[in-house]
Amino acid sequence: MEEIVMRVLAINGSARKDGNTALLINTVFEELNKEGIETEMVQLSGKIMEPCKACWACSGKKNCVHKKDQFQEIFEKMTQADGIILGSPVYTANMSANMQALLERASVVTDMNRSENLFAHKVGAAVTAARRGGALSALDSMNHFFMPQNMFVVGSSYWPMAYGQMPGDVQSDGEGLETMRNLGRNMAYLLKALDERRRKF
Repeated sequence: MEEIVMRVLAINGSARKDGNTALLINTVFEELNKEGIETEMVQLSGKIMEPCKACWACSGKKNCVHKKDQFQEIFEKMTQADGIILGSPVYTANMSANMQALLERASVVTDMNRSENLFAHKVGAAVTAARRGGALSALDSMNHFFMPQNMFVVGSSYWPMAYGQMPGDVQSDGEGLETMRNLGRNMAYLLKALDERRRKF
């Protein structure tokens, strides 16, 4: 039987490239890589993600009126991945503006092309880095993307968050890092269980 390589795409919505959010994602990646799952991180830092204009041109999936940002490239990666990790620092008790714009447009595209089931039965997880408050609101907002897509959301031993303000600070949050490791192990378990079921049926 041909071996199928599973892939997880992470989208880092932080304005800081390789900051605390990237460190948390990489901690999850370490556990996924141990299980032979390929990983890739897309960082939105330095990019501008245009907001949805509600023009419904995306009923053709690739007809979005915004042509100069990276949405289509990232969206295609999302549709090809077996699992998706969304990561964002807490900005005003929510996810970053770039992440919000990306997910709003992705949601509209999938809704306009509902019959294709673009994300059905993929595995999703969200992580966040917080200076102090707002982490649960940010996680909740990101998880709202997964729910209407018929995706499976992964849990951990605690909410997948860690504390840190300056880049690197999250490395001092031992419980937060262990939560990320457990999230990675759980995600690998679910991906492999789903893959086994697909092979049987």
